[in-house]
Amino acid sequence: MSLAQPLVKTDVESGNAPTSPSSITDAKLLSMNKAAAILHFSQASLMLATYFAVDSVRDFTKPVLYTYAKFNEGTKGFDQESAFAFDLPIGLITPFFLYMSAIAHFICIISPTNYLNQINQNINRMRWYEYALSSSLMIVMIASLFGVWDLGNLIAIVGCNASMNLFGLWMEEANMPSVKPATSPVNWTPFFLGCLAGVIPWINTMIAFLGSGDFANIPSFVYGILIGYFIFFNTFPVNMVLQYAKVGKWADYRYGEVTYIVLSLLSKSLLAWLVFGGTFQPNGDDDDQ
Repeated sequence: MSLAQPLVKTDVESGNAPTSPSSITDAKLLSMNKAAAILHFSQASLMLATYFAVDSVRDFTKPVLYTYAKFNEGTKGFDQESAFAFDLPIGLITPFFLYMSAIAHFICIISPTNYLNQINQNINRMRWYEYALSSSLMIVMIASLFGVWDLGNLIAIVGCNASMNLFGLWMEEANMPSVKPATSPVNWTPFFLGCLAGVIPWINTMIAFLGSGDFANIPSFVYGILIGYFIFFNTFPVNMVLQYAKVGKWADYRYGEVTYIVLSLLSKSLLAWLVFGGTFQPNGDDDDQ
């Protein structure tokens, strides 16, 4: 049966209480999505307006380079060469990180039947598609602040981070009630594969960070971003573990969904403002370009 087709009437349609035993109603889920959409959109719009109004924010960029092999006639081998590709306008990109989240929540609001039917199946596909895009954009910006400027490395970071989130989608699909009997054990394979994919961007970024050795001159906001992102990054897999281990309130899938909405709003808001606030700092790469 297609998830696009209603499995049951939602309380939005019938005005009745949901058929599931959950204390978290359809109306509450839609209300939380609406609130999250408005807050994401409002913050993004404020950042975008600031970007166009403040010169230092517009001027704050990070270079993206590409590396290629050049044949050396003397050694009869290949040397690595780097060339400038383009600038990353951090102050312009950051608002769109939040706009992506706002759009995803708006889609859930304008198509409540599809959204709620998926929730009743213990899955939210829109969440994982949005995470794959928005978190990949954010980790590219964070990596660039730590000196990961090579285009190939950034593409690899995006690929691994997006894969991590799509493994989250697979985790939910593999453990849907319609796919797996309730008495069967949880299929944790997608979760562990997602953890493997998710750690690669961290390794890549930390190599660039630790390799610099110039820790004293790194702006404090960059450390704030690193600590904040690490903490919030790990709350999402913890939420999934609690959900599928059915610990306490997490035995109700809807409680996990509410937690995802709250975590997403808090983490994205904090990280976006940390990154955006950093654009008011002097652009230390101007002399390097």
